[in-house]
Amino acid sequence: MGLSERQKMVGGEWYCCFDPELDDLRWQAREAVHEHNTMSPAQRGNLGPALAKLLGDVAATAFIEAPFHCAYGINISLGHRVYLNAGCTILDSGSVRIGEGSMLGPGVHIYCAEHHKDPALRGAGLEIARPVAIGANVWIGGGAILMAGVTIGDGAIIGAGAVVTKDVVPGATVVGNPARPIGAR
Repeated sequence: MGLSERQKMVGGEWYCCFDPELDDLRWQAREAVHEHNTMSPAQRGNLGPALAKLLGDVAATAFIEAPFHCAYGINISLGHRVYLNAGCTILDSGSVRIGEGSMLGPGVHIYCAEHHKDPALRGAGLEIARPVAIGANVWIGGGAILMAGVTIGDGAIIGAGAVVTKDVVPGATVVGNPARPIGAR
């Protein structure tokens, strides 16, 4: 018997996103995100209870502002003192690791899925998941987009509105679309 679509997704192979098991996982994420986004801040704390239960490895000191959206939640890892400002979206078909002390501005988006380039295969739901890794003490400005497969090194700064398509070395500052390094800080 072959691998399930979930096993293919987690294994970094091409998989079909139109799959009942993946549909169920996305539904669970929607429910958890809805609870998180509609609770009063006093009730919610750092994370709504269902979201805290859903997410992968998350430090107790990580904080996610509402509204927040994720595709699955189960592939997200947040280190100590990670802060996600309002409107962040993580489409975590692949692993998303955010190192301690990193902060994401409002409206930051992280995408792990790459859809097939062939229109027929794309229409059939074929995609592949690429992990995104963000090091420690990274600042990502509002509205930035991190594309599938990128790694952001420790201490890097991603300018507001940047579209990151390639790895960013530790300590670098990148801006623009596509994001490019600017002078030393």
